[in-house]
Amino acid sequence: MITRFIDWSINNRFLVLLLSVILAAWGIYAVKNTPLDAIPDLSDVQVIIKTTYPGQAPRVVEDQVTYPLTSAMLSVPKAVTVRGYSFFGDSYIYVIFEDGTDIYWARSRVLEYLSQVAGNLPPQAKPVLGPDATGVGWVYEYALVDRSGKHDLAQLRSIQDWFLKYELQTVDGVSEVATVGGMVKQYQVVLDPDRIRAYNMPLATIRMAIQRANQEVGGSVIEMAEAEYMVRATGYISSIKDLQRIPLGVSESGVPILLKDVAEIRLGPQLRRGIAELDGEGEVVGGIVVMRYGENALETIQKVKTKLEELKAGLPEGVEIVETYDRSALIERAVDNLYGKLVLEFILVALVCAAFLFHLRSSLVVVISLPIGILGAFIIMYYQGINANIMSLGGVAIAIGAMVDAAIVMIENVHKHLERTTLTRENRWRIMSQAAGEVGPALFFSLLIITLSFIPVFTLEAQEGRLFSPLAFTKTYAMAVAAGLSITLVPVLMGYFIRGKVRTEAENPLNSFLMKLYRPVLVMVLRWPKQTIVAAVLLFLLTLVPMVALEYEFMPALDEGDLLYMPTTYPALSIGKAQELLQQTDKLIRSVPEVKRVFGKIGRAETATDPAPLTMIETTIQLKPRDEWRKGMTLQKLKEELNRVVKIPSLANTWDPPIKIRIDMLTTGIKSDVGVKIAGPDLQVIEEIGQQVESVLQDIPGTASAFSERVVGGRYVNIKIDRYAASRLGLNIADVQEVVSLAVGGMNVSQSVEGLERYPINLRYPRDIRDSVDQLANLPIVTPLGARIPLGEVAEIQIEDGPGMIKSENARPNGWVYVEIEGRALGSYVADAQQAVRENINLPAGYSINWSGQYEYLERALDKLKVVVPFTLAVIVLLLYLHSRNFIEVAIILASLPLAMGGGFWLMFLLGYDLSIASVMGFIALAGVAVETGVVMMLYLNLAWQRRLAEGGVIDQTTLREAVVEGALLRLRPKLMTVMTIIAGLLPLMLGSGTGSEVMKRIAAPMVGGMISSTVLILLLIPAVFLLWKSHQIAKSG
Repeated sequence: MITRFIDWSINNRFLVLLLSVILAAWGIYAVKNTPLDAIPDLSDVQVIIKTTYPGQAPRVVEDQVTYPLTSAMLSVPKAVTVRGYSFFGDSYIYVIFEDGTDIYWARSRVLEYLSQVAGNLPPQAKPVLGPDATGVGWVYEYALVDRSGKHDLAQLRSIQDWFLKYELQTVDGVSEVATVGGMVKQYQVVLDPDRIRAYNMPLATIRMAIQRANQEVGGSVIEMAEAEYMVRATGYISSIKDLQRIPLGVSESGVPILLKDVAEIRLGPQLRRGIAELDGEGEVVGGIVVMRYGENALETIQKVKTKLEELKAGLPEGVEIVETYDRSALIERAVDNLYGKLVLEFILVALVCAAFLFHLRSSLVVVISLPIGILGAFIIMYYQGINANIMSLGGVAIAIGAMVDAAIVMIENVHKHLERTTLTRENRWRIMSQAAGEVGPALFFSLLIITLSFIPVFTLEAQEGRLFSPLAFTKTYAMAVAAGLSITLVPVLMGYFIRGKVRTEAENPLNSFLMKLYRPVLVMVLRWPKQTIVAAVLLFLLTLVPMVALEYEFMPALDEGDLLYMPTTYPALSIGKAQELLQQTDKLIRSVPEVKRVFGKIGRAETATDPAPLTMIETTIQLKPRDEWRKGMTLQKLKEELNRVVKIPSLANTWDPPIKIRIDMLTTGIKSDVGVKIAGPDLQVIEEIGQQVESVLQDIPGTASAFSERVVGGRYVNIKIDRYAASRLGLNIADVQEVVSLAVGGMNVSQSVEGLERYPINLRYPRDIRDSVDQLANLPIVTPLGARIPLGEVAEIQIEDGPGMIKSENARPNGWVYVEIEGRALGSYVADAQQAVRENINLPAGYSINWSGQYEYLERALDKLKVVVPFTLAVIVLLLYLHSRNFIEVAIILASLPLAMGGGFWLMFLLGYDLSIASVMGFIALAGVAVETGVVMMLYLNLAWQRRLAEGGVIDQTTLREAVVEGALLRLRPKLMTVMTIIAGLLPLMLGSGTGSEVMKRIAAPMVGGMISSTVLILLLIPAVFLLWKSHQIAKSG
């Protein structure tokens, strides 16, 4: 069937050329319009529920909001994990869905289940869905700065909230613009307890008066002088004066009581749970652009930048926008780096072909067919919606060398025919058809094997699946297009371009030199074939040395060009101390010469995508270009220097790429290399277990830091109401609690309306009468009977420890231990750590320990590959059998696989690489190309042997040796060309640097090492085995 395709293509060559031109033009269009990104979006499909419950402690938020919601969300279809966070005043619930779930279907299902439980929540708690964004949606960040000092933090916050934010949210691809830091202007109504007592004014009356005094209504329309007038009664509060004049009632003497008579009214900052800081110079207001799910990151960032340039004209004098994080730089570096490597690979492959063929026109067949094959792969990428990123482009890059193998072997076979036959106008296309038909079927099957060898990659799940499936898709597409072109376009191009003087193999100095090297070795192998096989087996056994020595890791760290500093402080940190700590760390980081800019954040931004407590620092560090770094400085050395510079008690330093750490936090909740999740009913017991785990892990070699969250490290002022004492005075529990929540904690009772801007109005007691236990005990309460009593008469007030934040997973309270590893591979470290924890920690009933972080991905991927790789080998065996119909040939070809793997393991061992999912991808790719080289060798041996049989004469050992020498030695050129083009295509990845090179090197290393070892052994082992096999047949027939 394959030969018919070749004949059809030659007979319809004009149509083939026309279709190839159309394919190339279509491919150019796809390349220009393919979205760009740095890496594939690795985040899970998530839906976030954010519920604000003002003024409430984490324990209250957990019991009344988070637990009811998380338990309800466990029933949502396709939900994998439900992760809850209870903070002071806020609840965040992350519902993580199965791979492949449509995000808008997921949001609909969450809304459906939310509607069932929303009625059971407290009236003040209003759950809303977060933005339709991913875990890596923070694509651009900026800071608002006024170096002139004309605008304070409240004014800068107003500019961000009411001007920039809404303008930027109109940009295509932007899901949300979140504000962080600054001060929100607040109207503060500070009540005077003595005056309230004197006027006998309950708190509820004051609150109601403020709410009733802040509204506007319409009175329909009236007609006057043949015109229609719309009636409106004004009444919005827009200034302090409006608040001061709010009537509360009249005194016994008929004098009106105004709000200013019982309270001091002033402007101040609202309670805040997040701070932003720039370069250690002081607080700023920050903006975070969150990209919508599935959008083009580069295009979105460019539109945001354009919009910001337009908006700068509308900023007040002295206010400037400072860029603090820009992912587009990473995207452009990564894609440009891979595009550059693709071009270099293309040039190297063309040079290899020219050097071996010694015929420029023949090389043009490769030069023309290769880019068409690549463009064909881009067409499928474009319509499947795969972005051009380091993984998808890497798939094309590792395929380039193998894509031209069919063309090389066909061209070389034509050259061999031309050594025996003179090319004329009459016989040109017949010779092309005959030469291509001889090797076409075998080459097509070998390319098909390379294509199908990547089946295991498509079975990977979760983060590792999303990371490598673009690479597998594009490599598969590139090889599939190359297989198609090898039996259509390549034979046609050969007919047009192979003409003129074609030099024989002996006339090429490179070929003759290699043949002189190979001949004596081959003669020796054919003299001692059995000893050669024994030597090959011994060499394979030596592979056990690197296999045992190699460590395991999930993935090598990707250098994103920026770093994220994310330590966790101890609980109960005050906002003032948090600001001091943030500025201190930022200033220290900024002192390192390689650092360009430092944008620090402590606490959370105004977005559901940021569940950070006030104890968590997130500092984005922009680094200078590498050519501006000190001589000899590397990223690892930079991290070590940052660790030396930033030494603050209680802070466990972590320096990780921003995208990676945000994905890890979304997927597992763990921001470090390894995490230990302790689940159980009692937070106090969870903390004790966590501290024991922390202590055990500190002693394990390779532990850089181990930090157990202090889940009950918060501090509470507990007001325990005496029900009997309250009832004697006619008070209900709610009456006492209203004083606590409204007057002590302060409550936003309404908001001012100032044009487009809205600011909260807060009601509370003065700070000096509520900042100690004794003062709280003296807070006045007015009973329904008119009596005035202190709070201490109806409640016991005491200080206790409690949770500063409560985490839960699948409705089970959790405590987490973060572990950073240094100088050891992930796999062996986790094995030692798990054993140490099992031996030293005794868990009470109802408690469990789970290991999380990158370890989860590694374990899941390895388990999946153990099942799928043997299945793939079975498919390869089936294809080989369908081609050769001979199990012995299949076995001989497959014998090259373990020998190829040995070279891959040895090169990785010598380079000091760990065995990761990236290197596993390299080994899977190696399996396909190693089998292909075996197929090519068997093809030439069989052709030479069949020619001897067709010639007739005596069939003996001498004839067999001559056939083996012809198939192995005289057809050395195509075998070496296929290997050299594959290696030449991989060398730019192997030796290159730049963004994405960390992953690409791990993929290329096993392929390069394996191709070197398999080539040497295929040139020696397969001829020896072939000789023994055919000798046995001759002896049996004789």
